[in-house]
Amino acid sequence: MIMSELLEVKNLKKYFKTPHGMLHAVDDVTFSIDKNKTMGVVGESGCGKSTLGRAILNLTPVTSGSVRFEDKELTEMGKKEWHEQRRDMQLIFQDPFSSLNPRYCVRELIADPLKVYHLCKGKGELEKRICELMDTVGLARRFMYAYPHELDGGRRQRIGVARALSLNPKFIVCDEPVSALDVSIQAQILNLLMDIQDETGMAYLFITHDMSVVKHISDDIMVMYLGCTVERASSKELFLRQLHPYTQGLMSAIPVPSIHYEKKRQIMKGELVSPIEPKPGCRFAARCPHAKDECRQTTPALEEVLPDHFVACHRVRELNSL
Repeated sequence: MIMSELLEVKNLKKYFKTPHGMLHAVDDVTFSIDKNKTMGVVGESGCGKSTLGRAILNLTPVTSGSVRFEDKELTEMGKKEWHEQRRDMQLIFQDPFSSLNPRYCVRELIADPLKVYHLCKGKGELEKRICELMDTVGLARRFMYAYPHELDGGRRQRIGVARALSLNPKFIVCDEPVSALDVSIQAQILNLLMDIQDETGMAYLFITHDMSVVKHISDDIMVMYLGCTVERASSKELFLRQLHPYTQGLMSAIPVPSIHYEKKRQIMKGELVSPIEPKPGCRFAARCPHAKDECRQTTPALEEVLPDHFVACHRVRELNSL
């Protein structure tokens, strides 16, 4: 049997030191991604989504845990090993403007990673590769010598996608790549990423706070809250049944484009607890309408309550009649 698993993350933790104690940005997160698959990561701002992606890519060193890519342990790699590893693991940034050097034109921006890794033998091969990448992402060649400030958000993000694709990676972390774009441009970028995945077989970790976007592109979805995974399942399963109160609240907030549809919304009230030195207990308990003493005193473990459907909630079986 051929194993298709590309990335495996186990008990990953990333803490930041603050004057008031350790901030638990990512706390004991576990998941895996297969080749040609997309893992969507959703949650409110500040839940640790972007930190998770950066920790996987070693852009911020992990506190503890394991990150394995094609059976290689990434957390034990040195600087030289990481230089080679980054050819297989790339990142598309959230802000398509601040992630580009304003002094470089489009040609120079796309050529930069190709030059760093010496992937083109001569100027002719380099020019050919730049044109191929621009054609792949749907960026007209007339913009080759344009600068980022001369382009709109969609074209800037296409440059970011082209840079990420330039090294032929096997895995890309997409850090909210469409959140700053118009809806019509969002659809273009999402369809582009999906088409590229179909052609190349690469895997994505797609970070977003938009439930509609994550449904469109993801095979599996992981819901995070204050650094922890509260629910994880396939996209189809999660949109069919949400078992954690936080996930139910996120789904309830999705707008329905109909004036005749009356939707009973589950409004999440209360304040977020501090992620600095969090006390034992469910971190959602302060905002959960179903919380009991056990929820406030004991941290729930992420357990498989249905086939391939994982939830971290003490009352999940009781509330969902499982």
